Amino acid sequence: MSAAIEVGFSVSDTHRVTDEMSPPHLPNKVLSTPDMVRLIEGTCLFGVQPHLAENQTTVGIHICVSHEAAVASGEDVVVSGEISEIDRRRLVFDIKVSHGDTLISQGTHQRFIVGG
Repeated sequence: MSAAIEVGFSVSDTHRVTDEMSPPHLPNKVLSTPDMVRLIEGTCLFGVQPHLAENQTTVGIHICVSHEAAVASGEDVVVSGEISEIDRRRLVFDIKVSHGDTLISQGTHQRFIVGG
């Protein structure tokens, strides 16, 4: 793990919500909770990956997030995470998902560095 990964390290990515991310049982096409979690995990994974040794990666080990508002297909969400704790190889991210000024989700996500 590089010295760049420290408490306060942040990651962020913008994602477009698609029809495929919607729960099939709803009449309106909106971001599902499982797909929101997938976006959170991917943002954290790909955000830290360039700062790991070549033979290392991270795996998700815990997630605890809310889902407070809907986002329609075709709209963008911003997933942001900031490392709030590092315990050996365990990284704890404070997570926020937003659409404009609307908070969609908040909580924590933990990843563990494997390999190396």
